[in-house]
Amino acid sequence: MVDKSEWQGSSGETWAAEWRRTDRSFTLLTERLLQRTREFRFRNVLDVGCGAGELSLAIARGRPDITVTGVDISPQLIATAQERSRHLGNVDFVLSDAAEWSAEAGMQPDLVISRHGVMFFDDPVAAFANLAYQATESASLMFSCFRDIALNPFFTEVLRLLPHGPPPMEAAAPGPFAFADADRVRTILGEAGWHGVAFEEFDYPMIAGTGEDAVEDALSYFFRIGPAARASAELNDAAKARFRDRLRELCERNCHSGIVALPAAVWIVTAKMHG
Repeated sequence: MVDKSEWQGSSGETWAAEWRRTDRSFTLLTERLLQRTREFRFRNVLDVGCGAGELSLAIARGRPDITVTGVDISPQLIATAQERSRHLGNVDFVLSDAAEWSAEAGMQPDLVISRHGVMFFDDPVAAFANLAYQATESASLMFSCFRDIALNPFFTEVLRLLPHGPPPMEAAAPGPFAFADADRVRTILGEAGWHGVAFEEFDYPMIAGTGEDAVEDALSYFFRIGPAARASAELNDAAKARFRDRLRELCERNCHSGIVALPAAVWIVTAKMHG
């Protein structure tokens, strides 16, 4: 799975180039996160692991009276987010590791938010502790993360088509499923100074392909940024062709009304500074 150095290099470049399709894949999750922001009162928002800026931009557009700061470790993604935000005056994007980020005076966040941007922390307790330290005393936290991989056919159905099956994944290692265990997440946040931790189960179709040839679009997605992109790139020509054929069949089975999508299951985690 992708580590910090790759987000700062090749993976960051790929995701920055493919921001339209990555944002599209998370469409319904983004909408749910935006809905849930209505539960909080805030003036300054920090978007952790903001990527190409979709969630930050959506919040800033809907609330011109507040300020939004997006942070990410990928210079390519930050550059893309800055370009997308050039007509908005209440959002800023900063190249920074959330574990080391410092708020400017008077700009402490009272809402810390993230769409799948927190699962790659090398030291999650330290990172969340820094976020707590930088936030206001009444701040709230909300982020999304994948639940158990077995509940995510978007990953399992694709990875099982690889010649040698799914690559090994360490449950607690930084990566997409690092926060699948709710008890572990609750412990991490508690040790970092966050209280009142709550979990919402949210299931949604994760979009891989749309348009006139949604299946081809989905195939391109899976080979570029999907869950098997790295593993498939290492296959020889014959194995890659077999994988493509099997993947095409999967996409065809999951193409409905011009959209290729597979189920995804996430947590939406909330917490606050004081219990």
